[in-house]
Amino acid sequence: MISLRKYNSFGIDAFAADMLELNNISQAQEFFKTNNLKHKNHLILGGGSNILLTKNFDGLILKNNILGKKIINDDPDHVILEVGAGENWHEFVLYCIENNYAGLENLSLIPGNVGASPMQNIGAYGVEVKDLIVAVEAIEIKSGEIVNFSNEECKFEYRSSIFKTSHKNRFIITTVQFKLSKNPTFKIEYGAIRSELENRGISEENLSIKAISEAVIAIRQSKLPDPNEIGNAGSFFKNPIVTEEQKNTLLNVYADMPFYTIGDNNFKLAAGWLIEKAGWKGFREKDFGVHQKQALVLVNYGKADGADIYNLSERILQSVKQKFGVTLEREVNII
Repeated sequence: MISLRKYNSFGIDAFAADMLELNNISQAQEFFKTNNLKHKNHLILGGGSNILLTKNFDGLILKNNILGKKIINDDPDHVILEVGAGENWHEFVLYCIENNYAGLENLSLIPGNVGASPMQNIGAYGVEVKDLIVAVEAIEIKSGEIVNFSNEECKFEYRSSIFKTSHKNRFIITTVQFKLSKNPTFKIEYGAIRSELENRGISEENLSIKAISEAVIAIRQSKLPDPNEIGNAGSFFKNPIVTEEQKNTLLNVYADMPFYTIGDNNFKLAAGWLIEKAGWKGFREKDFGVHQKQALVLVNYGKADGADIYNLSERILQSVKQKFGVTLEREVNII
């Protein structure tokens, strides 16, 4: 049995029957072509930053360590980068900033690896990675063959894609291609980015992608716990999407409720605000709870198990639904 404690950001001490580290594409292809996993229990694991292990895993962990960055296309306005799924996400964002490749700066300090970005369609501060992904390369587990997915074929949705739904555990992502700009369009209206920039004395005249990244990092560090210090998986719940009628009904009761327009008759509510108003912010029981500074984040203070945290999330779901009539969804993958 192999301890998975160091492989998940919650720090849950669950165990797996076996683990295989996949360090390059050819090794992965060879393994899948010569080992029939069709009827075997397996779990693909990247950075381990978006999973909650609620029990031991009686099967094979496939640890994705595929690295590498290369330029696929370069012109005066854009660059297309192909990046290995095992690359650390934040380090990749910093690499882009150092090279003045714009687009990902609002996604600074998101935990995990590059391979999770299309799976989850990660997003923050007004940016979703789906708008920057050109293509995803993956290996089909049952055949060992490489399959390429266009942006459209990934069927991106809010915090989701086919790799999280219909194709879950059928493919292992090897590389992701991103189209980034050499002529940045700054996005500073979402969240506290503008005020953080102002606090730093940065005006629109001397704005840069590096300045935005540093502002985002400061904001995240001020309200989100470091997984190396307190076990967590970042935002545990998705921000719910409601109709205009639902939004207006809630505003009649909660005039200070934040919301964001995302299309015709659709509005995104702040899950953290709903959870906080339901009384959960800072809640602690034994060694698990809700973070004191951010109600979206469930935490393991030391020796909690995954079932404790999952049960807490269920209590929060029921509480928010009873108070607001809004059904939250978990963003974290439950194993």
